[in-house]
Amino acid sequence: MTRPAPSPWLMLAVGMFGQLAGTLVVSTPPFLIPHLHLTEDVSLVSAGALAAAPTVGTMLSLVAWGAVVDRFGERLAMVAGLSLVTVGAAGAFTTSSLTALGAWFFLCGLGAASTNAASGRLVVGWFPVRRRGLAMGIRQTALPLGVGAAALLVPNVVDAAGLRPAILTVTASAAVATLASLAIVDPPRPERPAAFSGSRPDNPYRGQRTLVRIHVASALLVVPQYAIWTFMLLWLIDAHGWSTTAASALVAVTHVLSAGGRIGVGWWSDRLGSRLRPMRWVAIAAAAVMLGLGLLEGNSLGIGLAVVATVVTVADNGLAFTAVAERAGPFWSGRAFGIQNTGQYLTAAAVPPVLGAVVTAAGYGWAFGAVAVVAAFAVAAIPEDVAALD
Repeated sequence: MTRPAPSPWLMLAVGMFGQLAGTLVVSTPPFLIPHLHLTEDVSLVSAGALAAAPTVGTMLSLVAWGAVVDRFGERLAMVAGLSLVTVGAAGAFTTSSLTALGAWFFLCGLGAASTNAASGRLVVGWFPVRRRGLAMGIRQTALPLGVGAAALLVPNVVDAAGLRPAILTVTASAAVATLASLAIVDPPRPERPAAFSGSRPDNPYRGQRTLVRIHVASALLVVPQYAIWTFMLLWLIDAHGWSTTAASALVAVTHVLSAGGRIGVGWWSDRLGSRLRPMRWVAIAAAAVMLGLGLLEGNSLGIGLAVVATVVTVADNGLAFTAVAERAGPFWSGRAFGIQNTGQYLTAAAVPPVLGAVVTAAGYGWAFGAVAVVAAFAVAAIPEDVAALD
C-alpha cells in the first residue's frame, strides 16, 4: 500500500522550526556582546571572535551536510544535526570560560549547518515551481525570526539571571526541534541518470558560471546583513544610550519585519518568473540604505535607516537559495546549497571581528558605510536571468 504524501505545508513548518531553533542557538553569542563588552570588559575583537565561532563551525560543515542530504535524505540530516546542536548548547551551559564557550558554540555551528540544506530541499522537493518562491521565502523567515528571538531572549535573560539560564533556554529549543524533526518525510526524487564516459552529466558547474556568480553575490551580501545583526544592539545601547530592554525589543521587531520581507520578495519572484532580477534590486537597495546609515548613524534618522537595513539586507537569501536549487537540479542541490552557504558563512565569520576593529578605530559610521561598498560589488556579480521559470 502506497503511503499518502504528507502535506507540503507541514513539511515546510517542521523544516522551518528546525532551522529557527538552530538559528536561535548559533545567534546567541552576538547578543552576549553588550554584556561581555560593557559589563565584563571583554574587547570588541574578542567578543566578536566568540560571535564568529558558530559561524565558522557552520561554514566548515555545510558541504558535508549537503552531501549527507543528497545521499541519505533530509530527515536523517536534520535529526542528526539538531542533536549535535543540542549537545553543543548543553556543553556551553556547563562552562564559564570564554574559550570553552567558543568551542561549544563552534560545535553548535557544525550541527546547525544541517538545517540549511535539509530544510531547503524539503521546499524544493514538496512544492511545485510556481509556488516555490513563496514557500522558500516563508522557509527563509526562520533565519530572521531565530535571530529576533535571540535578540529578545538572550540579553534580557542575561541581565535578569545570568549567562547560564539564557543558554539553558536555547538548549531546550534545540532539543524540542530535534524531536519534531522525526516527523519529516523525505520528498520523492526522480531516478538518477546513468553516468557515461567517466563523467557526471548532472554536474551543474560544468561549462557555465551562473551558479558561481550567485554564490559570490550572496557571499558579498552577507556583509551588510551580519553588520546589522551583530552590531545594531550594541550600537543602540552604546551610541544612543538605549536600555537593553528597549534596544532588544526594537531589534526583535526588525527581524519580524524582515521575515515579512522575505515572504514578500519570494511572492514577487513567483509573479515575475525570475529569482535574479528581484535579487539585483534588493542588492541595490542594500547598498543605498547602508550608505545612508553610515552617513546618518549619529541621529534619529539613522535608527530608522537601521530598521530598514535589517529588512532589506536579508531579503536576497530566499531568492538566491531558490535560484541555486533550480539550477543545480535534484542530484546536486544539497551540495550546491552547501557551497552557497559556505561562501556566506566564510564571509559572515569575518564580519564581527573585522567590523569590531573598524568600530574601535573609526566609529560606527565608517563601519556601516564601508559595507555599502561591498553590497555595490554584489550588484555587479549577480548574473542575468538565462530564461524564465519553467
